[in-house]
Amino acid sequence: MSAAPVRRESAAALTLEGVERRFGRAKALDGVSFVVPTGSLCALVGENGAGKTTTLSILGGFLNADAGRVDVLGLGPYAVATHRGRVGILPQDAELPGESTPAELLYAWARLQGLTAAAARRARDECLDAVLLADRADARVGTLSHGMRRRLAVASALVGEPELSLLDEPTAGLDPAQARHLREVLAARRGRATVLVSSHNLPELESLCDHVVILERGRCVRADPMDVVTGRNRDVRVRLAPPFPPGRAEEVHLRLADTDPRDLADATTELLHTLLAEGARVVEVRRGDALEERYFGER
Repeated sequence: MSAAPVRRESAAALTLEGVERRFGRAKALDGVSFVVPTGSLCALVGENGAGKTTTLSILGGFLNADAGRVDVLGLGPYAVATHRGRVGILPQDAELPGESTPAELLYAWARLQGLTAAAARRARDECLDAVLLADRADARVGTLSHGMRRRLAVASALVGEPELSLLDEPTAGLDPAQARHLREVLAARRGRATVLVSSHNLPELESLCDHVVILERGRCVRADPMDVVTGRNRDVRVRLAPPFPPGRAEEVHLRLADTDPRDLADATTELLHTLLAEGARVVEVRRGDALEERYFGER
């Protein structure tokens, strides 16, 4: 019997280095490299065809990379025997068996994750509560609404408290209240587990995630903390109401250089004191830009 793989302690939950994947002549991934910090909620962003689903499929073991290095939780590429109980996966357009019940499915998934029968029952009940399906635990999946089935599919990637969850469009088709609740469920995992979320909903990702990876045409063009990508760590815009002080316009932009040792809060306070002393009337103070503005502005 071969020895169990030794886990390498690392600040990275996921590492990709020079990863390539082809489908025939088409190159879906072209040297993708990025790191996802342990305990983070990380957004995976890109247009259709950018390589998001292919990346998630390689991380989740559904596809093999043609080249490059993939490391999941410090244990190498995904393998069932190695990562069992550590990784939860929500594939794109996941289909569920219509004759089963949510309780049956979550219990089965928990057992597949390696939980004992008693622990699997607890995990099942906790997940049903978390995704607001406790009252439909024994209903046939085929009788559930689209939103309910989607929430159950997300629960399948969270059952058993895995160290890592890979989620492809988790809030697709959910109404605003359901989507907000699911974001709260995911946010509660920050620091306790790592979550990689692929979605086209940039405002939602901005509100939820603390790290972002941007793919474009099979390449990683950006991988940084959300505050860095949006400029919330260095940029402040102050909007003024007319009449403006001499030499001032409607918007005053403060951007700290990387070499500026000042804290952004201190620098903002200094700017506001100056503006108020000039007689300015402040309407709004905003840190950085929206993720959507930065995403389209950098392309």
